[in-house]
Amino acid sequence: MAQEAYGAESIKVLEGLEGVRKRPAMYIGSTGKDGLHHLVYETVDNSVDEALAGFCKQITVVINKDGSASVEDDGRGIPVDIHPQYKIPAVQVALTKLHAGGKFDRKSYAISGGLHGVGLSAVNALSKKLIVEIKRDGKIHRQEYSRGIPTTKLTVAGTCGKEETGTTVTFFPDDEIFSTLKFDYSVLETRFREIAFLNAGLKITLIDEIKNKKIDFFYSGGLIEFVKWINESKEVLHKPVYFKRDMQDTHIEIAIQYNDGYNENIFGFVNTINTVEGGTHVSGFKTALTRVINDYAKKTGVLKNDSLTGDDIREGLTAIISLKIPEPQFEGQTKTKLNNTEIKGFVDSIVSSSLSEFFEENPNIAKRIVSKGLEAAKARLAAKHAKDLVRRKNAFSLGGLPGKLADCSSKKSSDTEIYIVEGESAGGSAKMARNKEIQAILPLKGKPLNVEKSNPAKVLSSEEITNIITAIGTGVGEQFDAERLRYSRIIIMADADVDGEHIKTLLLTLFFRFMPKLIENGNIHVALPPLYRIRKGQKDSYVYTDDELKKNLEKVGNATVTRFKGLGEMSPEQLWETTMNPKTRKIKKIFIDDALEADRTFSMLMGDDVQARKDFISENAKEANLDV
Repeated sequence: MAQEAYGAESIKVLEGLEGVRKRPAMYIGSTGKDGLHHLVYETVDNSVDEALAGFCKQITVVINKDGSASVEDDGRGIPVDIHPQYKIPAVQVALTKLHAGGKFDRKSYAISGGLHGVGLSAVNALSKKLIVEIKRDGKIHRQEYSRGIPTTKLTVAGTCGKEETGTTVTFFPDDEIFSTLKFDYSVLETRFREIAFLNAGLKITLIDEIKNKKIDFFYSGGLIEFVKWINESKEVLHKPVYFKRDMQDTHIEIAIQYNDGYNENIFGFVNTINTVEGGTHVSGFKTALTRVINDYAKKTGVLKNDSLTGDDIREGLTAIISLKIPEPQFEGQTKTKLNNTEIKGFVDSIVSSSLSEFFEENPNIAKRIVSKGLEAAKARLAAKHAKDLVRRKNAFSLGGLPGKLADCSSKKSSDTEIYIVEGESAGGSAKMARNKEIQAILPLKGKPLNVEKSNPAKVLSSEEITNIITAIGTGVGEQFDAERLRYSRIIIMADADVDGEHIKTLLLTLFFRFMPKLIENGNIHVALPPLYRIRKGQKDSYVYTDDELKKNLEKVGNATVTRFKGLGEMSPEQLWETTMNPKTRKIKKIFIDDALEADRTFSMLMGDDVQARKDFISENAKEANLDV
């Protein structure tokens, strides 16, 4: 067979923004919902850079009725004069050249989140239409683009006040690139709230013209308000501890507040970017916190020879670490982990001196924090005992598995799945309905323990919880080992009513708090049993939402409709056909879109704030198809 020629002509060079269109995920992460919203973030980041430089006080983001998004700021406005090298307006260079922009000129931007200089040009490349308007020197300059290519020249479209400055970018995401073009108000709301908290004095307005919604974010208290907001539905132990310092060119702000819960929440930000995987700033903070609290406990005689562990000290902690630095080194374009080695020492030094000083001046708060750590140490020893019991039970042989578990015959974990089923009666039907080779069934008796309000020792002493942990096989906490996972899919199957939703939430809280890697790795799913059976003559069909029922009835006329109140009402055949057959069923994969928002939501749903929970359920019941 003739081999195809492989010569110089085979080496392709992607000019200008072609590379972005060819491999969009390299620049914005994905071409789905996340990538779509990344376009807005990249555009807003340019405005935030103007705020960091001290020139922008107001950013307005609008989801327009025509499907576009607009970002307007009152910064200096992108330069419009002719670029000395490219002989075209500077704004056109910024919008059409990768790695071009003021971020590389330390005089223009000492601090910037847009490290790689691909933001606005990537947005331009992935928009079927983009309009930029700039106010400078009493004029409004305007230019249009399509898929990264200018379709008009930069022109003066009007006049404005001499003192008015700013940039407005309006873009229409390209349907040739994105699988969805629908902007999600709640996703944008979460990100812009974060930015406003991290930049005290910056006002961000989000407007959705489709849903007729508007919200302003403005926090003069900055990080202090941020940490209070996170702990809003929790019982706190003290007022927020806040300090800020400058070291060399690095500006460091930290807010700390303990609550009476059992979970640790440390959020790191660098130039307003959420470094979800942490990095040197978070490492430096943890090291210093552990040392300072142990030193104080020994100095005051509370501890003699023993030391509290980092886990003991961080139980119930909420902390925000915000850095603004000139040249951050991130892992990759998505900027999830900070790598600057010198930062660890900076943060360590600042936390050590500032927190030691705070403890000396506020001994009552210091004692509360130390007491919390001592309680955590006692609970840790009790939890270790409980974990050891779980681990001894948890062998891969059948003898070590819970008696209630109907295991599958296949030993290949990549092919198998376990259904955690609400109620023993539904569990019985599921056992009869399943494919025994690949599907395991674990029925639950009653509601599982609420792990949000229980210490680890109590959680790991609960039979229902230990049955789940044992069946899954990974262990929990620091003993978690993804390699020991016995099933590739863990599917929660509960009734489509309020109790069923409560059980789902209890189980999701367990996974989020004790085995979060299972969610991150895409192992956790929720089954979607049908709400209705439509019978027309001898033919049955099943629908999953009220809207779907309405549409089906319009098609088939006055058919017999049965509302399934619970899984136990279905025969094994119906359960298999609608909910368990991999070829026909519907299941939802659970993932964490925003860890901070997820933490707040679980705390609110599973905590003591009854009114907040009622409000949330009322607001979201329709989407969940609940009978409320």
